[in-house]
Amino acid sequence: MPAIETAPLILGLVAVLAYLLGAVPFGIVMARLFGLGDLRQIGSGNIGATNVLRTGNKLAAFLTLVLDAGKGGIAVLLARALIGGAAAQLAGFAAFLGHIFPVYLGFKGGKGVATFLGTILALAWPVGLAACGTWLAIAATLRYSSLAALVAAGMTPVWAALLGRGDLALLGVVLTVLIYIRHAANIRRLIAGTEPKIGKKG
Repeated sequence: MPAIETAPLILGLVAVLAYLLGAVPFGIVMARLFGLGDLRQIGSGNIGATNVLRTGNKLAAFLTLVLDAGKGGIAVLLARALIGGAAAQLAGFAAFLGHIFPVYLGFKGGKGVATFLGTILALAWPVGLAACGTWLAIAATLRYSSLAALVAAGMTPVWAALLGRGDLALLGVVLTVLIYIRHAANIRRLIAGTEPKIGKKG
């Protein structure tokens, strides 16, 4: 992790603003804009792109994916440009927390995969591309979004080490642990063989 040289008050402000950005539930926003109903009552009830896809609306799902990834990436890029590296990692972490524990939805949010990938891409694009490639490879071959997310997250600290970004190791591990916790139900369904595949409508 980069050396922390920024005043705690500034870092606290970065964390709050990044959290509020990350907490914006773009899946619910897209579902309402496209007239898809309350996303929390559809499919798995999750607010992310995979559940939006279960409505059959691919454009809404794509926009949700881009916006959920973008809020993590934007938080990182702004913090890095205005303050520095340590603030960038903090901003990415706070945006991720905002997505999975959004104040706007009573702290009941998504699983954070798109925001995770957007954050890693902005922090270190080679590591982010490797993580995205891992997700795509698993998703394309096995058709399980949750399994792809679990493998991609688990491999991210490894990719960071292999690509010379050991400074991301701690953040990568923390985010990975949170993603695994958020996917506990998916893990149980994967083991039981009842996990729905990508594109299956709710």
